[in-house]
Amino acid sequence: MAVTTVDPTRTVPAVPVAELPSRHPDPWRAATRHPFLDAVRDGTVPAAAFDTWLVQDARFVSDLLAFQARLLARAPRPAQAVLAGGLVALVDELSWFEEQAAVRGLDLDAAVLPVTAAYAGLLGRLDATDVGTALTALWTIERTYLDAWSAARPGAPEYRGFVEHWTQPGFAGYVAGLEAAADGVPAADADAVFTEVVAAEVAFWDMAVEAA
Repeated sequence: MAVTTVDPTRTVPAVPVAELPSRHPDPWRAATRHPFLDAVRDGTVPAAAFDTWLVQDARFVSDLLAFQARLLARAPRPAQAVLAGGLVALVDELSWFEEQAAVRGLDLDAAVLPVTAAYAGLLGRLDATDVGTALTALWTIERTYLDAWSAARPGAPEYRGFVEHWTQPGFAGYVAGLEAAADGVPAADADAVFTEVVAAEVAFWDMAVEAA
């Protein structure tokens, strides 16, 4: 994405982030009602494809942890608590991935696939944007994840534990906290960063389908 420089003398129209999905319904549906999610719900996703996605998602969470730590360091005071809480949750999530990998016999040090590397590049570019843009991006990432896995409920028996893990009430509360933080610091171009993140999410699901 292009690095945006914000003119401090210019008033940035505030777009509540909760309105962004309805402003971009087709990309949003593609990200949250993806065939991969349907296959997890129906039990038709091959185990190897799910495992490929799981390993790459663990790599992404590691990248997200680093991005969020950098964002916390420059975020305004009202946003710091939710970001700090999210960092603790991401550390716990990485431990959970390690447990799942041990159970399923997966190597979390497997090669990073191009889609995962591209997403890491996007996070790196977000470091150079205004704080509002970075917060909107983070909210988009987590809101997409929550809505996507909610659409996969209850999940086929072999994947139900994963679906329940990613749709627990505490996660929904965290996403709500990120919404408040993002709304408190309007992005320079909320629509642009929203659509770019959503496209990255679609590509990540596509990667899992292609692995089948």
